[in-house]
Amino acid sequence: MHLVSDVTVVLPCMNEAGSLPGVLARIPTGYVALVVDNNSTDGTADVAKAHGATVVHESVPGYGSAVHAGVLAATTDIVCVMDGDGSMDPQDLPALVSALETADLVVGRRQSGHSPLHARLGNAVLSLRLRTKYSLPVHDLGAVRATHRRTLLDLNVTDRRSGYPLQLLVLASKAGLTVRELDVTYNPRTAGKSKVSGSIKGTIVATLDFWKVLS
Repeated sequence: MHLVSDVTVVLPCMNEAGSLPGVLARIPTGYVALVVDNNSTDGTADVAKAHGATVVHESVPGYGSAVHAGVLAATTDIVCVMDGDGSMDPQDLPALVSALETADLVVGRRQSGHSPLHARLGNAVLSLRLRTKYSLPVHDLGAVRATHRRTLLDLNVTDRRSGYPLQLLVLASKAGLTVRELDVTYNPRTAGKSKVSGSIKGTIVATLDFWKVLS
């Protein structure tokens, strides 16, 4: 059984000051909250520190850049990654961590349809590709995930933009890792606007990043 002190929750953030207090309040007791401030202009870092999180700064823009910086900064055996927008519940993380007893990588499958239709369609198409081409038992691109820090670093995920979670899954498949998917809570973000699904343009840019990974 894993001790809670073995777990860091990496929260890649750009302008999530409005959502972070609620997210950090839900971090499981004993888990280390690590916020990666990716060029925020709304005081995200100050809010994170005020609510007890460790903060690292990553000036290179992009989701993958922020996640990688957080993984490098983590010092625990297990790393969880989730968005800091309040759309997912950190209280779901212990179940993912427990599943690492029988899996190398555990990803969350978001429930309900709070994403815009264009975002859900893109996610469905890409997930189908992962199941058919890479035999991965996933129906979501893994907006929340848990794995061992060393496992993640050894996979050498190089995408520094929106394609990071997809490349992670592809590399995990190629490495022969056991991937498991669990249902997680999903609600509308609690503040601000999504950088990806919040606009058709953002979704298109992200989808192009994804297809580069799959090509």
